[in-house]
Amino acid sequence: MTEFVALSGGTFRMGSDAFYAEEGPVHEAHVGPFAIAAHAVTNVEFADFVDSTGYVTIAERPLDPADFPGAELVSLEPGALVFTPTDGPVDLRDWRQWWRWVPGACWRHPRGPESSIEGLETHPVVQVAFADAVAYAQWAGARLPTEVEWEFAARGGLDGATFAWGETPNDGTLANTWQGSFPYRNEGAMGWVYTAPVGSFPPNGYGLFEMTGNTWEWTSTPWASRHMASGCGCGCGPSSRANGARSRVLKGGSHLCAPEYCLRYRPAARSEQAEDSATTHIGFRLARDF
Repeated sequence: MTEFVALSGGTFRMGSDAFYAEEGPVHEAHVGPFAIAAHAVTNVEFADFVDSTGYVTIAERPLDPADFPGAELVSLEPGALVFTPTDGPVDLRDWRQWWRWVPGACWRHPRGPESSIEGLETHPVVQVAFADAVAYAQWAGARLPTEVEWEFAARGGLDGATFAWGETPNDGTLANTWQGSFPYRNEGAMGWVYTAPVGSFPPNGYGLFEMTGNTWEWTSTPWASRHMASGCGCGCGPSSRANGARSRVLKGGSHLCAPEYCLRYRPAARSEQAEDSATTHIGFRLARDF
């Protein structure tokens, strides 16, 4: 299992009024002592869980037509959403241009049935829905962090800073975010076009890796409209399954975040995500009480 970093907690300025509406207002928040994992759960760690328990993830379970009233489903075959670069510039208001439902996509085959996690053992596990993350956390004797805990940890002691490392824009060496023109040209951050192995980028002030960029991360906090949100208008967290499913807060942004489109690789950034959604850019990390 991964190393945990114990944090004493405290009071900090949570949120931001400078970027997206759902992040505001900036307010004083308090968090008690807790411990958080130094990095996201990896493929090899999640494989140990599945091997030990026989757990089947949401993306591996057949679809229930009752969850899609009025929808014409081509197949009830299990699957998930996969990011697919476009051939050139497209209307950035329509996330359907670069997300597609792929039967057979799951944590073992994140980009579809022909893909695998061979060689990606230390990359963060993706294609995990909220229930999958909770199940793993319970097996590991841990839990998911709350949104407040997550943001406190991501800031690394830099209260009010724009990024987890301060104010310097990311040049591709500070976090795994999109380097190029979204959604068709990505030169890769430190050579990584999709996810990178955990620990590839510099830790924040608390010794935590990839708190922003690489993958969005589930929190245990139900989505609410305040801070004040209309959801992730950029479509960087599309729902892959049932309409009306309960939503949770995602934090941290991912390798798909580009400044001109989704500047959400910041501690204050947040996104709404349906609990039953699984995609190629959502993972999670653990927290514990102490």
